[in-house]
Amino acid sequence: MRFADIGGGNVAASSRVLCVASADSSPIRRMMQEARDRAMLVDCCAGKKCRSVLIMDSDHIVTSALEVAVVRKNLEE
Repeated sequence: MRFADIGGGNVAASSRVLCVASADSSPIRRMMQEARDRAMLVDCCAGKKCRSVLIMDSDHIVTSALEVAVVRKNLEE
């Protein structure tokens, strides 16, 4: 299993990521709130501004302080 750096010293399993999206859109913000309500949100921003959101195949939502392009590059390596 390969892992990708998602910032703040955190890693995510590359094979489990379905989508990487920008945290700026309203639908993604609603998705994050719903995941928070269901206790399925994993906040990996370490107190920084959330810039990207990873949607996992386990229905978890993982937030990252890295830009979408950086996370995508890390997932591809």
